[in-house]
Amino acid sequence: MVDRLPDNEIRDITKMLEAGKPLDDKYRYLLFKESRQVELLWNGKTTKTSNIVLPFQSIEHIDEPRSEEKIEFQRSLFDTSGQRVRGWSNKLIWGDNKFVLSSLQSGPLREEIEANGGIKLIYIDPPFDVGDDFTRNIEIQDNSFEKAPTVLEEVAYRDSWGKGADSFLAMIYDRLKLMHSLLADDGSFFLHCDYRLNSRLRIVLDEIFGEDNFRSEISWKKLTSAKSQSKYFSNIKDSIFFYTKTDDSIFNKLFIKGISDDKNYPYTEEESGRKYGTFDFTQMGAGEPRKFGDKTLTPPPGKHWIWSQERINEGMENGKIVFTKNGTPRVKRYLDEKAGNPIGDMWDDEEVTPLSSNAKERKEVNYPTQKPEALIKRIILSTTNENDLIADFFVGSGTTAAIAEKLNRKWLASDVGRFGINTTRKRMIQVQRDKKENEEDFRSFEIYSIGSYSIIDEKKEDKFRELVLQAYKAEKLNNSVFIGKKGSTYISIGPQDLPCSRDFVDDMVQECINQGAVNLDVLSFEFGMGVVPEAQEDALTKGVKLSLKYIPREVFDKRAVESNAVRFSEVGFLDVDIKTLKKNREATVTLKDYSIFYSQDTLQKTGEALGKGKSTVVLDNGKILKIYKDKAGIIKQEEIATNWTDWIDYWSIDFNYEDRPELIITEGEDGKLQQVETGRFVFDNNWQSFKTRESELELTSATYQYPNSGTYKIAVKVIDIFGNDTTRVFEATV
Repeated sequence: MVDRLPDNEIRDITKMLEAGKPLDDKYRYLLFKESRQVELLWNGKTTKTSNIVLPFQSIEHIDEPRSEEKIEFQRSLFDTSGQRVRGWSNKLIWGDNKFVLSSLQSGPLREEIEANGGIKLIYIDPPFDVGDDFTRNIEIQDNSFEKAPTVLEEVAYRDSWGKGADSFLAMIYDRLKLMHSLLADDGSFFLHCDYRLNSRLRIVLDEIFGEDNFRSEISWKKLTSAKSQSKYFSNIKDSIFFYTKTDDSIFNKLFIKGISDDKNYPYTEEESGRKYGTFDFTQMGAGEPRKFGDKTLTPPPGKHWIWSQERINEGMENGKIVFTKNGTPRVKRYLDEKAGNPIGDMWDDEEVTPLSSNAKERKEVNYPTQKPEALIKRIILSTTNENDLIADFFVGSGTTAAIAEKLNRKWLASDVGRFGINTTRKRMIQVQRDKKENEEDFRSFEIYSIGSYSIIDEKKEDKFRELVLQAYKAEKLNNSVFIGKKGSTYISIGPQDLPCSRDFVDDMVQECINQGAVNLDVLSFEFGMGVVPEAQEDALTKGVKLSLKYIPREVFDKRAVESNAVRFSEVGFLDVDIKTLKKNREATVTLKDYSIFYSQDTLQKTGEALGKGKSTVVLDNGKILKIYKDKAGIIKQEEIATNWTDWIDYWSIDFNYEDRPELIITEGEDGKLQQVETGRFVFDNNWQSFKTRESELELTSATYQYPNSGTYKIAVKVIDIFGNDTTRVFEATV
């Protein structure tokens, strides 16, 4: 405490406290000692970080990319193609990174991370314009419509910073502190941002990492040319802040290669046969004379020598400096030299150019916030070594994970959006396939989701449940495990802010069994990966008819509720044809049907928003409809024909589903970590097919050969164009 304050200030403080008002900022510095001389303050700032630890549920394991015509259980001993690297399995986690980070920091996975050397690099590119990150243009045949963000995507991010810069800073501050805690002592941190918040983020990062650990503010030229602006200079760059945890961080000096085209190396040494070119080594700035042997030379006006006197002396001795006919010194650079100029903090060279619409990367991935691979490659090469662990908690299109795998690094990535997870899944499978084809080793990866949540705000949830029950035309039940009832069917509602987990569904089914109920509807904005429809089939074997339905965003629209325009969509449906050859213990799966029942907005609402003579394309109950309003203001619609395969983006098969029990690591009664079986199984991705711009979806799998005769469970997973997954389990005897 400081010396006693004057009586008038004590009275002012007392009045503010009695009135429940916050103290003026000046009193904070008068009353308490502050170690920081400069600090950024915002509404809602707190030094507390999330300490919630939730289990990670393993949803899918992708061990080896399968594109061959026949998958044999026992591979040849003479197979010399790329093989899976044993040990660490890379991790792709679906969920809000606030819970992902806190669960990694204090949960059992931390031990595995530390055993693998800790996280050596964290790169993040958080979304600054949320609509751009979660709104998608969905293309079906020759038509396209804009897919709105899911409610959970909006809750997880848009609501976090929808109130302005202070809400964004509150969101990112908590996460940055957790990332700092997870980073290894010799690790590096990179944050990619733009002009909107870079000045404030720099101060926040100084506070968390320490000013002494600031290394660079990199300016990356994100546009090839400036746009025409009438009142200001066009923004063509992003900022990338580079910090380290300590002074012991890894740093590998990189160089921008010199011109390597033979035509630009017009000279050849007679004695060695090496080709070389000569280059100017002056640049803009105030220059001083330097000695070149027995000559003292002054740089051209307005320029300076980029080499020190010591380096010039060295260059003269080893023949790296030559002179033109008019006596101008030049640097001699050989064609076979890898090193050029050291890379500085202005990245506008040809190696890291922005992605054009025609770039191969853009065509293959086509993700809105996608960054060029060369940009991430430079960051990874400069601050990590082979087998180091790299993390990205806003992974988006998966560029960080893809480059980490290509450069033989381990990786861990997460995202809250299903699109990001599915895009990264496909991209990593393709990287695996490419490495295998090139006879390079690769790592397997697992897809996780956050497990049971126990952090629900009951008051907030009660209001939400009442809205949903009203829209669902169900009665509310008090003092019951179930939220409501509709006829003879009990109703349960998943959390508003989070995906409905398999644990939640299983608990509700068990409660039905306990009470002798046979009908259960579970409503949720989003279901966790692997929940549907496997949970339905499992419930049916226990005598409970379980229906899983998506809650539409129209539950928040009072007019839609009152006009009975709110429709709850059933989860997707898939069917397959399985052919077996018992003689050879073989099975082949053909996908033969898939249905979705998804709707976005009500037709009435969409039509009313249209201007006269205008039209739009919408999705209603799994149908593409063209809605238009004629000049008289009459709303009309017509259905656009689609094929069931149009809705599928990706599908995969686990030919022996029940051979990998799901294990979670938990703390036992003795305080020690232990592995526990959940009673469920992990989806082993044995074969997969997905759409790309160069290839169509294969509807028949490779032939799978089993080790022994018997009856096996075959799980089939479909990811639709909206990112939702549908999994169904079948039986086959071989």
